[in-house]
Formats: sequence, C-alpha cells, structure tokens
Amino acid sequence: MTDAAPLVSTPDSPIPPGGGAEWFTGAGGAKLRAALFAPKGPARGTVVLSTGRTEAIEKYFEVIGDLLGRGFVVLANEWRGQGLSHRDLPDRLKGHAVGMAAYVADYHALLAAFEDRMPKPWMAVGHSMGGCLTLLSLAKGEADRFVGAVLCAPMLGVRTGGLPLPVAKILAGFNLLVGKGGDYARPPPADPYTEAFEGNVLTHDPVRFARARGLIAADKDLALSAPTWGWLDFAFKATTWLGSADNLRSVRIPVVIVSAGDDKLVRDDAQKLISNYLPDGRFVSVAGAEHEILMETDDRRNQFWAAFDALADKLVPKPAAPAKAAPAPKAAPAAKAAAPVDAAPAKPKAAPKKAPAKTAPAPKAAVAAKAVEAAPVKAKTAPKKAPAVKAAAPAKAPAKTPSKPAAKAAPAAKAVKAPAKPAPKAATVKPTAKPAAKPAAKPVAASKAPAAPKSAPKAKAPAKPAAKAKPKKA
Repeated sequence: MTDAAPLVSTPDSPIPPGGGAEWFTGAGGAKLRAALFAPKGPARGTVVLSTGRTEAIEKYFEVIGDLLGRGFVVLANEWRGQGLSHRDLPDRLKGHAVGMAAYVADYHALLAAFEDRMPKPWMAVGHSMGGCLTLLSLAKGEADRFVGAVLCAPMLGVRTGGLPLPVAKILAGFNLLVGKGGDYARPPPADPYTEAFEGNVLTHDPVRFARARGLIAADKDLALSAPTWGWLDFAFKATTWLGSADNLRSVRIPVVIVSAGDDKLVRDDAQKLISNYLPDGRFVSVAGAEHEILMETDDRRNQFWAAFDALADKLVPKPAAPAKAAPAPKAAPAAKAAAPVDAAPAKPKAAPKKAPAKTAPAPKAAVAAKAVEAAPVKAKTAPKKAPAVKAAAPAKAPAKTPSKPAAKAAPAAKAVKAPAKPAPKAATVKPTAKPAAKPAAKPVAASKAPAAPKSAPKAKAPAKPAAKAKPKKA
C-alpha cells in the first residue's frame, strides 16, 4: 500500500506532469519515498531511476522529463538516508548506513509496491550510490525482472583521497567495532545548505548546479552532509562484493556503465573491471565529465543519453511501432472504393439508354437482348449461353425486311421490357448472370411465336453475315 507524499518544486525546477510522489514501506518498516510518472500516450516500458548519495527525487525532475519524452513510465526512488526518506540517525544531516541487506530489501519492496502500475519491459538506471545498489539488487535476484540497465558513474570503487584503500577499510571497520559508526568519517562543511559552484567536483554546468541548490534552500530536509564511518564501511563492503566476477554471473541482461572521465569521487578503473566481469557488460567513458554526468553540460550529458538510447532502442519497442498502424485509415477509402463493385450493375442501366441512341432504327427487341448480355459481361464464363445470342440473331435478320414485320416486333419489345425489371434484383446477388439469363429466355421464345415460322427457314442462310454484323455493332 502507498500513500501520497510531498514533492518540492521551484520556478526553476517544476514537478513533471503525469504523476507524483508516494510513501511505501521498506525493510524494518522504514517509511521511504518514491515517485511514479506516466508519459502521454501508450508507454513503451518502465525505467526504475535510482538516485545517488545526498540526492533527492526532486534533483532528477529534468531526467524524469527526458525519460517521459522517450515514452517511458518512470519510477524514481530515493534510498533510506536520502531526501525525505527514512534516516537511520536522529541527526538528519549525517549520511549513515547499516550494511547492504536493508538497501536490497528496500529495492525489492519498491518493485513490489509499484509493479502493478509499471508496464513491461523494465529498464534500470542508477547514479553513483544508486548505480551500486541497483547492480547489487540485480545480482541478488532482481535481474530477471529487467531487460537491461544503464549505470551513470556507479560507485563500484571509492576514492579515499591520499589514504590507501586497505588503510581506509581498516579504519572504517575499527570505528564500527568501537561504537563510532555514527560519527562523521570526515569533517562536515560549515554550512551544509549552501555550496559554491566554484571548486565543486560534481558538474561544469552552473545552471543545473544552482537549480539543485535551490531545491535544498526551498526545503532543508532534503539536505545531507558528510558520510559516517558506518556509511563508509557499507560502501567498502558493497564494492568489494561487486568486485567478484562470481557474484555477477547471474546478471545476464545487458548492462552499460557510463563513466565520468574526470570523476574525483568514484574509481573509473573499478567500473571498467566490473564491466568486463558482467556477462553482457559495456563500458563507455565521457571525456572531461565530472561525477554527476546527468547534471553536466549538454555536450557531456548527451553522451549518456546516446548510450541509453542505443540500449533502449535495441531492447524496448519504440513509440514508432504504433505509427506503423497509422496507415490503417488508408484502407478505409479502399473499402469505400470497393463499395461501387456491388453497384456495378448500375452500368447496365446506363447501357440501355445509350443503346437506343446508337441503334435507333434497330428493333427494340434486339436492344433488349443487348441489355441482357451487358449484365453478365464480367462473367466470361457465360459462353454456354451463346445460343441465346444466336437466337437473337433472327431478330436482326428481319431488320432488312419490310417495316411491317418490324412493327409486329415492337409489341414484343414491350413484352421484353416488362420482365427486364427483375434484372436489378439479380444484380444485388453475386451470381448475377444466372437470374438475368432466365428472364431473357422467355422473351426470345415470345418473339419466335409470331415471326419464327415465316422467317426461320430464310434466317439460316444469313446467319453467318449476322455474326459479322455483330462485331461492327460491338
């Protein structure tokens, strides 16, 4: 179950559209904060975005907007001890941690709380400590739920300044043993709420730097100061565990590690080594970038997005896929064009009008015969009814005889017009030729009653010329 949680915004950093923050319960009943946002239109998948140490969800509003613009649902989480989430010590400014297990359990609880609203496939993105904990969670059983991950300057090795790493590990363990795990491992700044841009080791971009500091000025509960010995001990143990190739074999999904070329906080050599340990790992270095690549200048920041897009476009369907279905409306006009096929018999109606104009002196009975033939023109299988055409030929032969027989044929033509009306009914049925042929046969028989006994013997001789005359009329 989740409840609505607050989000801090400023004029320079507005809350992205399409969602908001919620509380969920982590390990040990810890009250943790996450934010879920949905893009406009269908989502291509979900990105689980994990912040780094000292970072709150609000710092990633721009990144969330970038992912929404790419068609992803975004679930942004801040770890215990960061932002407005639960802090293990009464002093909120101390960056403290108690081992790795609670973080891994929190990540599992996060996915369980929101999974019903997270369309698949899923991709993971994590920065710094968030990148370390994302990879740790993937290696400890969550990898099968994702299709890929992109880690931004992940904390896979900690820089200890001038202190050798083995010595720093011993000091952290000793302070933990003597009960000083909650003490600062290094002196905190005099003012944890403000920081000058000059000399910072996070970004070259003054605008993005000022925007992040403005959020802390708007709500000081977002601030976090220097780490404790307990946090440092956690960082050493987590990076040591991830530094073993055996522990990474279960992470079979593609993982891209984007390293900051001028990082002064985490070790890029450890990032490169672990990318080689991963079954499907890839290492990309952004030359000249400070630690916070996603808060860097556009030219450096865009290199991260190029690496992300290359993997996302390979693993997750693009929003362009629905665009292929867009031409479907073009099929609608095709359906409209097909409709006149049913109305094709309308042409035979026009044919009788033209026929009398061309063969005005011809007997009307012959015109009726042509109208009957016009209806089944498309059905070339009608040769079996050719005798009906020959039977109409005698009607042409009397055309050369005196006009008196023609006058007798005229009443017959009227009889032909009367049964011709059923033809449109047959036109609505696919086998138009068969019904049309039956009415035609009856009028021909009627014409034979008055005329055939006198002219039939003479019509046999001119039958061949009648066949030649027919192509001319056609």
